[in-house]
Amino acid sequence: MMPTILLLESVAEEADALLRQRARVFTAWGERPLADILSTEPVDAIITRGKGLIDGKLLDQCPSVKVVARCGVGLDNVDVAEATRRGIRVVNAPGSNAATIAEHTLMLMLMAIRNGYRSAEAVRTDSWAWRNQYAGDELSGKTLGILGLGNIGGRVARLGEAFGMNVVTWSRRDTPYRVLPLEEVLRQSDVISLHLPLTDETRYLFDAARFSLLKPGAILVNTARGALIERNALLSALNSGQLAAFAADVLEEEPPAVGDVLVHHPNAVITPHSGSLTATTYRAMCLSTVTNVLAILYGEPFEAKSVFNRKEL
Repeated sequence: MMPTILLLESVAEEADALLRQRARVFTAWGERPLADILSTEPVDAIITRGKGLIDGKLLDQCPSVKVVARCGVGLDNVDVAEATRRGIRVVNAPGSNAATIAEHTLMLMLMAIRNGYRSAEAVRTDSWAWRNQYAGDELSGKTLGILGLGNIGGRVARLGEAFGMNVVTWSRRDTPYRVLPLEEVLRQSDVISLHLPLTDETRYLFDAARFSLLKPGAILVNTARGALIERNALLSALNSGQLAAFAADVLEEEPPAVGDVLVHHPNAVITPHSGSLTATTYRAMCLSTVTNVLAILYGEPFEAKSVFNRKEL
């Protein structure tokens, strides 16, 4: 009998087709109410992307679930501890977004240091003369401080070197780059790039005290998690000029409120958490996740690294 899979959000077309070839698929957004699906269908797996929440309340309604999965890397919207307690495998796509997020990080750095967005907007509004007041710089010769040297941070380091940057890091991993205490990385860096997971230890890592350690005119880039940065401290640093620019693909509150002062700050460049949404990476994340979920359900070989809680089960 084909397994039953609940999709909380849409997935890439090829991944969706693969699911429907090998499983009975129900969607949380279709005409059939989700409550009706959960009360009548023996759900074997639940798949989400970045917003659909898999928590204890949902799992209570799906007693036959064997696998929960996110088409992506981070698992902020999946209660991993609760799934593990119930003996449910948690599947994700580790490393699948490393290349695209690293590229997005460099794009944000360049937009911030070269005032790229404001330059383009000036031309778009027929203000070619804006070039007479242009203020920008270049990455070459600058010190790039990377906090967190995993798959993404490592790629950013290599890209930074290719741009002629001097790379220093704060990392617990073995690394070919110079590892310094956090405070020294902040003091020495012209550009700081965040690539840390969100934990109790890293939440609001960047508070007023940490901002005070930055070189005047430093640039901060965040493509990791919005809550790594304390918002009021960030705004104060931007307003005082301690921080020359803030560039990010993530915010603590997404989407931000209409008229949000940080989003509209003249020295902020913020993209809508779109770093992983390139055609290549989106397809790869979804196919990897779906393929491993189906393999687990059918008792076929699967990528061990795709099971996030494999060591606990």
